Amino acid sequence: MTQETFKNTVFILKDEMYRFAKRFVMSSDEAEDVVQDLMIKFWQKKEELEKFGNLKSYALKSVRNECLNRLKHHDVRQGFADLQLHRSELYSMDINNLKEHIIGFINQLPEKQKMVIHLKDVEEYEVSEISEMLEMEENAVRVNLMRARQKVKEQISQLMSYEQRSISE
Repeated sequence: MTQETFKNTVFILKDEMYRFAKRFVMSSDEAEDVVQDLMIKFWQKKEELEKFGNLKSYALKSVRNECLNRLKHHDVRQGFADLQLHRSELYSMDINNLKEHIIGFINQLPEKQKMVIHLKDVEEYEVSEISEMLEMEENAVRVNLMRARQKVKEQISQLMSYEQRSISE
């Protein structure tokens, strides 16, 4: 694989890989590091990449695996404490920040649900493509998507209910 071919087939995926990585690690710097490290690995294995049929799927699987590996090495307890603090703060925020609330709600979802809702509703992939990328059955993708959307909907309803009580008191 030449440098030009690599640039036109692999390097063009960097923005999409970054957005996907950011959903996992929730840090711009960490997401950039993930993508940069993977691009280096891909370049080193450029000859092997040609045998993969769907390079985009392979790249996103690689992002997922790299992010999960990095998350294993972070202090999980600290992240949990920050998440709980963030969650309590969400209920005291102004209702005009609904988009931020929804992003926060999505970030609180279990990993599979977070990945599925991101790929379907943000990246606009089809269920069959998501199934391939995440190595899940299509039915499992649909179930995770339905559960994720339901949880986000419930949290939005709770937020609206809380805001209405605060306004009327």
